[in-house]
Amino acid sequence: MTAFASPWFAVAVGTVLLLVALRFRRTVWPSPLERQIALRYLRSHRTSRLVSLITLIAVGGVTVGVMALVLVLGVMNGLQSDLRDKILVANPHLRVLTYGEGLRLDAWRRIRGEVAHTAGVQAVAPFVMTQGLISAGHDYAEGVIVLGVAADTGTRAVTSFARHFVKGDLTFRATRTDVEAGIALGTRLASKLSAFPGQVVTLVSPAGARFNPSVGAYVPKFHRYEVTGIFDTGMYEYDNSYVALGLLAAQRFAGLDTSMTGMEVRLADPWEAERLGQDLEARLGYPYRVLDWQSQNASLFSALKLEKLAMALVVFLICIVAAFNVVGTLTMVVRDKTREIGILLAMGLSRASVGRIFLAQGILIGVVGTSLGATLGLVVGGMVDSGEWIRIDPSVYFIDHLPVRTQPLDALLVVAASLFIATLAPLYPAVQAARLDPVTAIRYE
Repeated sequence: MTAFASPWFAVAVGTVLLLVALRFRRTVWPSPLERQIALRYLRSHRTSRLVSLITLIAVGGVTVGVMALVLVLGVMNGLQSDLRDKILVANPHLRVLTYGEGLRLDAWRRIRGEVAHTAGVQAVAPFVMTQGLISAGHDYAEGVIVLGVAADTGTRAVTSFARHFVKGDLTFRATRTDVEAGIALGTRLASKLSAFPGQVVTLVSPAGARFNPSVGAYVPKFHRYEVTGIFDTGMYEYDNSYVALGLLAAQRFAGLDTSMTGMEVRLADPWEAERLGQDLEARLGYPYRVLDWQSQNASLFSALKLEKLAMALVVFLICIVAAFNVVGTLTMVVRDKTREIGILLAMGLSRASVGRIFLAQGILIGVVGTSLGATLGLVVGGMVDSGEWIRIDPSVYFIDHLPVRTQPLDALLVVAASLFIATLAPLYPAVQAARLDPVTAIRYE
């Protein structure tokens, strides 16, 4: 989190703005009389309906700009949050690997004990990960990632993978005698293969291939498994190209004997993964290496952060356009009320009071538009998120609907920026109104 996005930065800026407002309250804040005149100028009259219509358009511009900005930031936050949650379904916070071919029996047991006693670690388990080619008894075959996981589904489970099974579970209990073990498939993969619980699939292993002199080539090893589970994580990559086996079956499939690919680690605080990973890697030393979930998906989250910044800047231009609408509206009000302004000046109202009247009008437009925009943005965002109204292609975006997660800090920053612009926008019309000559203004037609 950058300094400009931290809550302490927002509190500091808010405190400074509050002190400045209190310091200049007497010179900037409009009196009750000035506020009453400002509201009177904004209300619709028979001779100034055009000005009132333009005032409504200005309020609508601020409303649309703020609502769009709140929604865009909520969508980008939702994408980051949902992708993070989906990634962590089958991806642990940390993976302890080696630069060799895996962890031997004595090594992975020692590493498991050492990592388990590290502060901040909640669960540790061995895993197997390899690749294979799966088919369901016909010509169509699909390349898959084979994940060997422990059957623990309780508090010691490293990931939430076990909670996403729609059929079966992690026990992989096969009912047939002509198969090696049970296997679980993702929903999309099962649909493509037309393979459902009780059916047999064939998995081709890259390990264990032997040279066959009769054909003069290496013949891969075929493994038969019964489909005992279907999982639906909501993450396209997992549901489309992952299969799960028990640890022993995965070891046999990968040709690891008693070795493991590595260790999976769950932390109390996922945001500490990078720091704890570096500490573990330094303590374990060569040939061990530690990968955290953030570094493995760094390019994805960096792209999302850049898109969030770019989209926020683009949509912020709508707020700038709305500010020009406020300037235009108040300029027309000054033009329409020139004679009234001249009369007020002739009656003894100070030029500063005239300026504050039009400043109050601009601030009122900004406050009303900002309040409506922020409220509509939060309400519409909540409805879009809860109702999953906008469906997207999961093969491109990894998730199947557009999520909206509006963070309070983002909403506060949008409101603060909109009010700041609304305060600056009426300065020029207010100064022009205060500079009018009373005699010339009264004679204005």
